Amino acid sequence: MMIKPTLFDLLEILRSRGHEQYGGEAVTQLEHALQCAMLAQENQASPELITACLFHDLGHLIHDLGENVAEKGVDDRHEYRAIPWLKPLFSEAVTEPIRLHVEAKRYLCAVDADYFDSLSANSKQSLMLQGGFFSTQEVEVFLTLTYAKEAIQLRRWDEAAKIPQKVTPFLEDFLAILETSL
Repeated sequence: MMIKPTLFDLLEILRSRGHEQYGGEAVTQLEHALQCAMLAQENQASPELITACLFHDLGHLIHDLGENVAEKGVDDRHEYRAIPWLKPLFSEAVTEPIRLHVEAKRYLCAVDADYFDSLSANSKQSLMLQGGFFSTQEVEVFLTLTYAKEAIQLRRWDEAAKIPQKVTPFLEDFLAILETSL
């Protein structure tokens, strides 16, 4: 089956399913997406990286596995699920940081003990399901990937985007940036 979404379709997924809890965190999927995109915007990221931040967890919202499947010992492979929805609309500057953001977590845990210590319990749990820390060889290979740097930055904002009740722009406030990234 060929997926041919529109930007409206993607935004509607965030609107209609974004109320779901973000894993076991104290924010919803939409709150998390908006916080992550806001952090990218505040740090003068490219429109493509801001777009990637907004849609990086779309894969959690398009499966039928239920909420917080990591608690059930399941890796929903969300970093790959979203790609068929995003590739028809966006370049690799958007899709590759999304595809690599789980690997970026594995990388950061392997090279930065403070990063691992800063992870929430839920993020640590999903890390183990996602393959755990990278080996030295995996670290070296990851760093050669074209969008590794962007994926690492997305990952850092991803972890910081879990603050309950944080005031963020509205989804519609990102529309011009999203349209620039099309």
